Amino acid sequence: MPTVISVENLSKAYHLGQIGTGTFTNDLKLWWAKVRGKPNPLLKIGETDHGNRDGEEIWALRDVSFTVEQGEVLGIIGRNGAGKSTLLKILSRVTAPTSGKINVKGRIASLLEVGTGFHPELTGRENIYLNGAILGMRRREIDRKFDEIVDFAEVEKFIDTPVKRYSSGMYVRLAFAVAAHLEPEILVVDEVLAVGDIEFQKKCLGKMGKVALEGRTVLFVSHNMAAVENLCANGIVLQKGHKIFESAISDAVNCYVNDSSNSVKPLESLDSKLLRFVKLSDSFGNDQKKLKIGHPIVFQVGLSPHPEFDISLGIGINNHYGTRVTTVQTKYTGFSIPATDDSEIVECRIDNLAIAPGEYGIKVAVASVYGQTIESLEEPSFFEIAPSDFWGYGHLPSNQQGIIMASHEWRVI
Repeated sequence: MPTVISVENLSKAYHLGQIGTGTFTNDLKLWWAKVRGKPNPLLKIGETDHGNRDGEEIWALRDVSFTVEQGEVLGIIGRNGAGKSTLLKILSRVTAPTSGKINVKGRIASLLEVGTGFHPELTGRENIYLNGAILGMRRREIDRKFDEIVDFAEVEKFIDTPVKRYSSGMYVRLAFAVAAHLEPEILVVDEVLAVGDIEFQKKCLGKMGKVALEGRTVLFVSHNMAAVENLCANGIVLQKGHKIFESAISDAVNCYVNDSSNSVKPLESLDSKLLRFVKLSDSFGNDQKKLKIGHPIVFQVGLSPHPEFDISLGIGINNHYGTRVTTVQTKYTGFSIPATDDSEIVECRIDNLAIAPGEYGIKVAVASVYGQTIESLEEPSFFEIAPSDFWGYGHLPSNQQGIIMASHEWRVI
């Protein structure tokens, strides 16, 4: 496949502090004061010059290089502040790079934030034609796609209403429908899908998958690792403006998850009001971090004194995407933890945790008996499930077969 996006040593720096005063006269006064080494003449008495931060800058991107082939769906992942949105803005020509080269072949449709490219005073109909014209499409092409766009966005009643009166959900539905249906060669989508409801997100992911099958290129940024891995073939991981990893999407997701896990304080020793520690052990009381499928596990939670109120306790188990696998709570079994002047250890035993091999995290929450959360703590990488002969016939299950390992029987009727 031919290369449609080529990025070489791309960097972007932002200067901190105020740039300009708003008027030419004041800019001139401020420049002349700096030349003479005088303080800011525009400050009022007692004010501090917070705008005087000459030389301070932050590199949102630093020497990022990669290529994207036609028809490729590339996931761009990383923590907040890693430079993902800045990269997409540069590729979409919203902002210019400080240094580096970008070669793009084809029309780009970008959805970087709610209502990107929409004029709030124009109606939905007018904005569809405006966006199509910006993409270089003829009116006849837009006419052909118009009904499909409106049907996908579910805004037929409001298509002749100015979009400034749309809700955020209507806004993003129409914006995505326009970007996806006007047949750009490259579709760039940031985390805006979080605005829509679950059904709309499913429609969007399905549409992006269809766009990719048609041979068009998609760049997708999201913190939903399940959606990223389901949609994308390859991925790059950004960290503090640098590209630290590029590979198949499953490997890229593992790199991102492991990096995020290393930044979280473990739950073995906690400085908190009620939770003192959280430990995991086998059925014999031995501390464990690696368990086998279907074997018993025991959670031990150390609690500080709580003489004024009874409490309930819950532990949620998440996979490495952050998706909840299961939850155990004291209230599910009619159990409550009475008020006490002493420290105590509460134990929860799961006889058969039949989940797929992989790393799992936990979220521990302490609540009042009326359901109000008092304290919660999370560890994204707390224990590991190792493959084992769960069914007893010499076949080791993998995480490609789903999360839950279901005991089952077969027979011929």
